[in-house]
Amino acid sequence: MHHLTEPRPVEGKFLTPTVIALIIIVLNGLVWLVIRFIFGIGAVANLTDQYPWGILKGVNVAAGVALAAGGFTTAALTHIFHKEYFHDIIRPALLLSFLGYMFAGMSVVIDLGRFYQFWHPMVFWNGNSVLFEVAICVMAYVTVLGIEFMPIVCERFIGRVNLKGVLSIFNRPIDLLLRYSDRILDKTLFFFIITGVVLSCLHQSSLGALMMLAGQKIHPLWQSPISPLMFLLSAIAVGFPMVIMQTIITERSINLKPSTYILANLGKYVGPLLGIYLASKIGDLVIRETFVYLTSFSVASVMWTIEILFGVIIPLRMFFWDKVLTSRPLLLTASLLLIMGVFLNRFNVFITAYKPLYAETPYWPALGEISISLGLVALQILLFRAFIFIFPVMSQPIKQLRTKTKYAIRGVIR
Repeated sequence: MHHLTEPRPVEGKFLTPTVIALIIIVLNGLVWLVIRFIFGIGAVANLTDQYPWGILKGVNVAAGVALAAGGFTTAALTHIFHKEYFHDIIRPALLLSFLGYMFAGMSVVIDLGRFYQFWHPMVFWNGNSVLFEVAICVMAYVTVLGIEFMPIVCERFIGRVNLKGVLSIFNRPIDLLLRYSDRILDKTLFFFIITGVVLSCLHQSSLGALMMLAGQKIHPLWQSPISPLMFLLSAIAVGFPMVIMQTIITERSINLKPSTYILANLGKYVGPLLGIYLASKIGDLVIRETFVYLTSFSVASVMWTIEILFGVIIPLRMFFWDKVLTSRPLLLTASLLLIMGVFLNRFNVFITAYKPLYAETPYWPALGEISISLGLVALQILLFRAFIFIFPVMSQPIKQLRTKTKYAIRGVIR
C-alpha cells in the first residue's frame, strides 16, 4: 500500500443519471430473464441443434472470463513478483474479477436448457471432458476470489458490527468470527493467491482447447492446435488494460485523484505481453499457411483483420509509446482497443468462425439474448459501484495526513 493512501469506502452520491440508466437496462434484462425461466430458453434465444450456443456463452462466458483476468494477473504481479508499487490497484482488480467470474457462471446457468441441473459437474465427474475442467476450475476460482475478498470484509466490519434489536446478541460472536477469520487469512492468503493464478491459467487455456474439439466447424483462421496457448496469452495481455480502464473510469466517476503514475508503470508490461501474443498469432498463421484465407474477401477475413489490426497491432504500438503511457486519454484509448480486440477474438472463435455442417440458416442473437446480456453487464457495473461505496476497495488519500497538511500550509501562509 502506498504510504500516502489507504483503502476506504467511497463517500458521495450513489445515484447519478448514468446509474439510473443502468438500472433501467437491468430491469429490462430481468423481464426477459423471467420469461426465460418460465417459458424456457427457446422463448428468448435463437438457439437450435446446429447452433447450441449463442452470445450468452460466446460473449458473456468466453469473452467475460477473459476480460476478468485482471485479478489473477495483478495478483501475480503484486504478490508473486513482489511489485508492491501496484498494491493500490489490487483490490479493485480483485473485485472486478470476482464479479466477472460470478456473472460468467450465471450466464452458463441461464443458457442451460435444464438450468436446474447446473450442479451436475460437481457430482458427476467426467475427467475426459475439457468442459468439465473449465467448469470445475471456474467454480474453484470463484471460491478462491471470495476467500481473497474476505480480508476486505473483515477490515470493514471488525469493531463495527452493530445489529439492532433482538439480533444484537449476535454482534460479539460475529465480531469474534471476523477477527478469527482475519488472523487465519493473514497467514494463509498467499496460498490462495497462488492457487488462483494456477486455476486461472488452467481454465483460460482450456477454453481454447474446447473449441479445438469442433474440428472443421471452426474456420481455419481460428482453428489452431495452439489455441489453448493463444487463449491464455490473450487473457494475460488483456488483464492489465482491464485494470487500467476500470481504474480510470472509476476515478472519474467518484472524483478521485488520478493514479496516473501507477497506471503508466502498469502499462509498460502490456506491450511485451501483447507482442508475445501477436507473434504466436502470426507464427501460427504462417506455419499452417492459413494466410491464404486472407486473400479472399469474406466475413471471416474481414473480422480477422479488424481483430488483429485494431485490437492488437495498433494498441501494441501505443503501449510502447511513452506519450501514451503518460496521457490518461491515450492510455484509456489503447486499453479499450486491446479490450475490444480480445473481446472480438472470443466472439470470432465462438460465433463468427463456427459454421455447423448442416445449418440451414445462420445464427443471429435474439432480442431476449441481447437484453439479458446487457442487463448482466449493467448489473455487474452497479454492483461494483455498490461494493466500493460499502467496502474499503479504492485507495484514497489519508484523511489525517491531508488535514495536517492543510493546517501546515495555512500556518506558512500566515
